[in-house]
Amino acid sequence: MPTVMPSSSPSRRCMDLRPERPVPGIVEDAAAGLLEAPRSLPPKYFYDAVGSALFDRICDTPEYYPTRTEAALLAAHAGEIMRRCQPRALVELGSGTSRKTRHLLRAAPAPARLTYWPLDVCEPVLEAQAIALEQEFPGLAVQPLVGDYHGGLAHLPPMPGPRLFVFLGGTLGNFRHHEALALLQELAVLMAPADALLLGVDRVKSTARLNAAYNDAAGVTAAFNLNLLQVLNRELAADFDPAAFSHHAAYDERAAQIEMALISRHAQQVELGALQRCITLAEGEPIRTEISRKFTPESLRALLAEAGLGLEALYQPEDGSFSLVSARRG
Repeated sequence: MPTVMPSSSPSRRCMDLRPERPVPGIVEDAAAGLLEAPRSLPPKYFYDAVGSALFDRICDTPEYYPTRTEAALLAAHAGEIMRRCQPRALVELGSGTSRKTRHLLRAAPAPARLTYWPLDVCEPVLEAQAIALEQEFPGLAVQPLVGDYHGGLAHLPPMPGPRLFVFLGGTLGNFRHHEALALLQELAVLMAPADALLLGVDRVKSTARLNAAYNDAAGVTAAFNLNLLQVLNRELAADFDPAAFSHHAAYDERAAQIEMALISRHAQQVELGALQRCITLAEGEPIRTEISRKFTPESLRALLAEAGLGLEALYQPEDGSFSLVSARRG
């Protein structure tokens, strides 16, 4: 039986994906990550309206290569990817505005036989993109899913196969190893032998190039990071002063990851009204806001194998700065 919640309105385009496990909200995440050192927050709270607009600007900075490199790989290899899988259903985790996915949709040999299932948390964006995509690609069916993939994928609705699961943007790098492994294992269990996973991940490269990508000269990434404090002020009734913090991002070669943080410029106290708590920050104390793990072909192949997936095809630019991979179960 379908496990999708019924729509409350006959005109509503989106289906609700029922979670199989609780997904913490900002109050729970703040209680777990801010009350004691080392302090941290998950990066999903970056993306309010202001943060999303700033991230779009980051993607256009000369230093930030991942978005345009991945898009170029999709443009070059979408035809081969779609011929290899021949999907009847394309399921994208964290679809956003589906900007890069359009390369795959253009390469579909028979759009009328394909249904695109974008999964994301923002219903208005999903509904707007569903209308736009069906106008742009005649014959394509779009069925948006509202939900958070952190809550599990066991309740995906029935759909014809083969299915192509898509997870782009290097987002897997924001997960710690055990979190990335758990998500890939979950996908491996869901996948039939004919299904495939298309995954985009950033690569290990020079420390200078990585540091530059997260510290652009125009300061857009710094503004993006600092905007998180405004989100906390709004959602937690907090009184963070953005001027009292500085942006920090640096590549840890041993861990093969960028670590991004907000650094307290001086000793200070911050009220978290929603938690009815006050935290004391020392001068120089960080609040970690993101990790971005970087992979080699070998480390990615090992992670996929540990999850029960086999690397089928690897696409990369000449400089090896990014990987787009196709994987299957087993």
